[in-house]
Amino acid sequence: MKLISIVGHSNAGKTTLLEKLICELSGRGLRVATIKHAHHKVELDTPGKDSYRYKQAGAVMSMLLTRDALQLVADAKEEREPEQLAQRFLGEADLVLAEGFSHAPGAKIEVLRRECGKTARCAIEDGLIAIVTDMDEVYPQLPHFGLEDISAIAQFIIDRK
Repeated sequence: MKLISIVGHSNAGKTTLLEKLICELSGRGLRVATIKHAHHKVELDTPGKDSYRYKQAGAVMSMLLTRDALQLVADAKEEREPEQLAQRFLGEADLVLAEGFSHAPGAKIEVLRRECGKTARCAIEDGLIAIVTDMDEVYPQLPHFGLEDISAIAQFIIDRK
């Protein structure tokens, strides 16, 4: 299983890029899974619902299965790196795209737009392997892709060992 994190500042376009990449890569026959890192507290289950009640009772994992979907709520106090999470929960995927995790180890593609007025979050030493940007001057030694160059970004990800 291959894992790549898509990183960047808030409102840089990470989620939009991921949506387009998932569509492109899935269309090429890959089973793509995602992991999203949120910096704020998110309620993963609704108080009063069965899975919430199970978690409150002490279950370390609670899975909800419908006819065509599955949702897992699990404690993740120790395993928070995307590689560990992917190995633990997403083994059926060919590729895992993580959003965020700029400080975690592993390969990263950064989305950086001039309009956001920010410098890059990651350095090459942090695992940065490419930039999706409209700024040619940032890390010129790395592969650069335009914000709409989805096919080329997908091929870069596929070709990466």
